[in-house]
Amino acid sequence: MSPATRPLSTRVRLLAAILGVVLLGLILAGGATFLVQSERVVQNAQRQLDGFVATVSSNGGNAVALASAAIPGRSDGTVALVDGRVLASTPSPPGLDVAGDAALVSSLSAAIADGELSGRVDSSHGPMMYAAVPVTDGVVVQLISIDQRMELVTLSTASYAVTGAVVLVLVAVAGWFVIGRLFSPLKRLRDTADAITIDRMGDRLRAHGNDEISDLATSVNSMLDRLAMSVDAQRQLLDDVRHELKTPITIVRGHLEMMDPADPHDAAETRELGIAELDRLTRLVDDIDALADVETDALAAEVIDVSALTDRVAELAGAIPHHPWSVAHRARVRILGDTDRIVQAWLQLADNAAKYTPAGSPVEIGSTADDTTAYLWVRDHGPGIPPAARHRVFRRFDRLSTRRGVDGSGLGLSIVDAIAKAHDGRCSVSDTPGGGATVTLHIPVTGVRASAALPTPVRAGDVVLQREATG
Repeated sequence: MSPATRPLSTRVRLLAAILGVVLLGLILAGGATFLVQSERVVQNAQRQLDGFVATVSSNGGNAVALASAAIPGRSDGTVALVDGRVLASTPSPPGLDVAGDAALVSSLSAAIADGELSGRVDSSHGPMMYAAVPVTDGVVVQLISIDQRMELVTLSTASYAVTGAVVLVLVAVAGWFVIGRLFSPLKRLRDTADAITIDRMGDRLRAHGNDEISDLATSVNSMLDRLAMSVDAQRQLLDDVRHELKTPITIVRGHLEMMDPADPHDAAETRELGIAELDRLTRLVDDIDALADVETDALAAEVIDVSALTDRVAELAGAIPHHPWSVAHRARVRILGDTDRIVQAWLQLADNAAKYTPAGSPVEIGSTADDTTAYLWVRDHGPGIPPAARHRVFRRFDRLSTRRGVDGSGLGLSIVDAIAKAHDGRCSVSDTPGGGATVTLHIPVTGVRASAALPTPVRAGDVVLQREATG
């Protein structure tokens, strides 16, 4: 839903929720205060009436005298009744005009005649509480106006309501600007996301402060960086693939155009060349597919005994002809990773060593470790790799001018490097003493050394699996 068609923005909904909570709080606080004060007013009036009853009952006297002697307040009055007639009352003002309210006197007389010496009656002054005390010549009654006693409470409640309304308005104004400021990073996030395209991925958010929204901006920037790197890698891969495909296509097309269909020998040679180039394209596609699998698939997580893994890789590499293979060292550590992928990378190093070193030269496989890293290496005795070119050998399709990489797709060591990085490791190239190159996988160890209880792989001395090529 676009902003234009959205019924209410998040800013308005959040502000409405805040105002609703504040209003509910004000109502609950005001209502509780009003109820407590109202109850207190009634209790004070009842105590006054109870005191009046106790005083008259203990002192006794003439009804007229008692009513005339009472000192009235602004909200109460006292009358002397005999047979429903008012004989005396406190002056009004300052007291209430009780005697002049015929309906009140009639209701009061009827209630007293029914034996109700206390309670409430209606009057022109609103509901009134009363207490009646029979004396020798009549009944003395004191009445208190509840409404007048509640005037102060009502005034306080009205003042509270006005103040609450003002507070609600101030909260609304302040909340509008505060919420707008809090949402401004989200608005910038939305604008940045809307502006990003495949050709424009350099925009980033500015993170301010140390709150959750700043953390979100940092996370989004990190995500955009990863996306930009992924897009750049895809572009580079497409450019490299396009470049790699041009050569075999050009070669096959050129030979087909120059081929003499009437010459069986020429047709056979062209066919062989075309098949060879198609085989190279197939290997290229397989390597690209393998590289994509390594970079996108989730790796299995299992504890691997490096010593046993070393012997397994040596056994598999021993099937590669033209070189004697041996295990130079075995590390007694464990690593956490995907066994199949690590074996794939290690065998790729062995295959490279076999391809690009002179036939008959020995190749050693080995593993060592320290407290943090396991080193899985392949050591050959060929022409080696110049130090200036070692940073290039793990690039895609980047071949050296030497014989290394000429017959391959240029992706073998890139796959090895991707597998190492997927295990939070890396690859390195160093010189072999006496000549040659040593390529090493650096894989973090699990922190648990192989115990003495681990079975020791069967070894035939320290030199194993020597196999000479038979052609």
